[in-house]
Amino acid sequence: MENTIKILIAEDPAEFKDATPETYKDFNVEPIFCEKDGTVLLDEIKKHSPDVVIMDMFMKNIDAVGIIKNIRKNSSGSNIIYIALSSFDSSMLEREILGAGAAYYVLKPFKTENLLERITDFMCGGTQSAGAIKSSDSELQIQVTEILHQIGVPAHIKGYQYLRDSIIMSVEKPEIINAITKQLYPSVAKRYETTSSRVERAIRHAIEVAWDRGDVDVLNSYFGYTIHNGRGKPTNSEFVAMISDRLRLHMRAAG
Repeated sequence: MENTIKILIAEDPAEFKDATPETYKDFNVEPIFCEKDGTVLLDEIKKHSPDVVIMDMFMKNIDAVGIIKNIRKNSSGSNIIYIALSSFDSSMLEREILGAGAAYYVLKPFKTENLLERITDFMCGGTQSAGAIKSSDSELQIQVTEILHQIGVPAHIKGYQYLRDSIIMSVEKPEIINAITKQLYPSVAKRYETTSSRVERAIRHAIEVAWDRGDVDVLNSYFGYTIHNGRGKPTNSEFVAMISDRLRLHMRAAG
């Protein structure tokens, strides 16, 4: 099939039981399942030359990080998009796999349709540009993840994921912060199959939690004007805008 996205999946098919053949067809995806074994997966990657590899963080013989390093060292699989699945909500594991070159760290359970939608986003523009998206997106995700943890946003609450996506969107498309209710919240809500109002509330709650439990010195370094003049915690748009602006300036300086 022309322009079909070939996805090699080293995971129990039961994890994808919510997907029907029509689901994959709608996203123009050809799924190929293989044993959750790193050695087997390496052989299957060489055999099928997939566009995307979905794998559990922890497999027999070789883990997900080892797979990425092995392929990049021994073959020309630089355009493969790697997605890691995990049952552990761990910032350390997330930083490790994204740092190794994965495009996405997915917590179980998940909705296959949401995952396929994200994959098509990564693939937008063809295989060559997908590789570039993967690299920049991984670096940005790592930076945003580290900032949220420094500030004190707990990784297990919904607002954490919503905040991270909102910041990344605002870095990539600065004007979206000026349309937070009309564009930003709906965009995040669509990804997680929820509503804009729930996204707004969850982000506000995440900021409140960070403000209550976060390190004052860290908060001061990001939001000093708010702390010093007694205005209280920043609004959702202020929080997202200040962090995304800081990241953009950092990226310009580094570039």
